[in-house]
Amino acid sequence: MARRTAAPAVRRSLHRWLYLLLGGAIGVAVGIVLAWPVQVIATSGLPPVLIGVLVVLLVAAPVVAVGALAEVRPVEAVAVGGLLARGFTDRPGPSTTAPQRARTALLLALHVLAGTVVGALLVIGVPSAVVLVAVPGGAGAEDLLGMAVPAGWPVRVGLAAGLLLLVVAGGEFLGRGLAAVAPRLLAGSTAERLAAAEASVSVLTGRDRLARELHDSVGHALSLASVQAGAARRLLTRDPVAAEEAIRATEDATRRALVDLDHVLGLLRAEEQAAADVAPAPDLRDLAKLVGTARAAGAVVSVEVRGAVESLPALVSREAYRIVQEGLTNVLRYAPGTACRLVVDAAADDLELVLANTGPGAAAAGAGGGRGLRGVRERVRDLRGEVRAGVAEDGRWQLAVRLPVHARSAVR
Repeated sequence: MARRTAAPAVRRSLHRWLYLLLGGAIGVAVGIVLAWPVQVIATSGLPPVLIGVLVVLLVAAPVVAVGALAEVRPVEAVAVGGLLARGFTDRPGPSTTAPQRARTALLLALHVLAGTVVGALLVIGVPSAVVLVAVPGGAGAEDLLGMAVPAGWPVRVGLAAGLLLLVVAGGEFLGRGLAAVAPRLLAGSTAERLAAAEASVSVLTGRDRLARELHDSVGHALSLASVQAGAARRLLTRDPVAAEEAIRATEDATRRALVDLDHVLGLLRAEEQAAADVAPAPDLRDLAKLVGTARAAGAVVSVEVRGAVESLPALVSREAYRIVQEGLTNVLRYAPGTACRLVVDAAADDLELVLANTGPGAAAAGAGGGRGLRGVRERVRDLRGEVRAGVAEDGRWQLAVRLPVHARSAVR
């Protein structure tokens, strides 16, 4: 158990060291490029304090300038999330504001500074520890280390252990410190996080809407095709004319499924397409075609329409169409041949939809209750309506939906 617990901690520590050494590599590159200007400043005869300030500004200027570039922010975020702070999962976009550029530049400067310090500790500390242990005390060791070395072996071992401990502790301290600071410097403002959350919710909502569209449109067509194909198989030898009609109805259903599928794919490509290239979604104005398809598949449907459905808001009309489509699909799927009655009442302030079984076998129509009914409830919920599905007082199954119509408009 102890080994299992220690292994992730060691791995995280190694990742932090790798992050620091990447910063050290950048520091070495900057040092090589600026070696000559730094030497000129150091030998200029200026006061030591001024020399120190000028050297710091000279070295920091290119690092800060690079950190202010827009694309550095997402790159640092990937490095921080993958190596430094594994709990940091945000993926901020490029810097677009002055505060974002300033925070990213500060993080890169800290990254390079800490990496340079850790690199110096490794380059100086580890070889010095090896010399202390491997080289006998005396002038040889003093020449290698540039300082007096005790002749006693235990003392030299202790010094070597102290140097190694300093290297490890320094790297851990700097790594943990950056792990605490970096996510805060990379984190976006409250408005940016809110926008990211809204974008995530929008993506999830869009996926849910597309799933409902696929289930209601393509699922409906496949149900019709399945029923008609079964009827054609049974009638092929007994009644070829009826079998041909069933096959023709299957062909029509699959053709409509392709149109609906093109509409859904158009929604997926909406960001890359013009609105005119996306096939229009059906609505209650296409109710006669929908009912005709259901009747051709064997459903016995009587329809009563009240009011002007063409004046309904486009969103309400489209969602109502999908709800009726799902209800008729359930009739065909779970109670084929069952007579049912559809009432579409658009005369009042609210749109009322009622689909109820009227013939024998009515109880079987409610056997579905799967994704389709859940999709109906989600559509109704989104429009702040009400839905009732189940066995009514007379023992027959019905689907009753009420959708608020706040403003009627003939404009689509």
